[in-house]
Amino acid sequence: MTSSERLRAALRDTEHGTWLDGALAAAGRPETIRRSFAAAGRRTGRAPLPGAPGWTADEAARALLLAALPPGRLPEEAHDLYRYGDADEKRAVLKALPLLPIGADAVPLLLDAIRTNDARLLTAALGPYAAHLDQSAWRQAVLKCVFMGVPLAGVDRLAERADAELAAMLAAYADELAAAGRPMPGDAAALLRRLTSEET
Repeated sequence: MTSSERLRAALRDTEHGTWLDGALAAAGRPETIRRSFAAAGRRTGRAPLPGAPGWTADEAARALLLAALPPGRLPEEAHDLYRYGDADEKRAVLKALPLLPIGADAVPLLLDAIRTNDARLLTAALGPYAAHLDQSAWRQAVLKCVFMGVPLAGVDRLAERADAELAAMLAAYADELAAAGRPMPGDAAALLRRLTSEET
């Protein structure tokens, strides 16, 4: 069962399954998907979705609406739904990206999310789709998590991608904090210790 199928199965067991069936059937029309995407929070609620850990009902519905689009329209619609959406809609687009046949076309959305000061968007941007970020942008995003106190546990493939240059950036930030009498966040300190130990 694919990730999209798991989300669909989880939503099918809720009272909102009928609404979603109709929305998905009409998703091929641009004006319809935009209306359904905006309405998903009201129609499905924002509670955590049983059977789909890490997803709320509205996020899952929005991901499925994107997945129902013809591939040729997907990049443009994803960009527009993100650009004009509220924070919940933007987060849903970011979380949906790993499920979509969109290649690297949505990297600009990640870069935009990383520039914001919204911890929820930053976390969503560093999920599995962040494999499309180049190493420099990825390091800056991880460092921003540390600045903002966003838990590093949400960074996909952190252990695999963390490198000596990230260690140097973390060490410099740790020095700044120490000079100001402030501690390094625990998860970042642990990552720095591990990277430093590996270098040694």
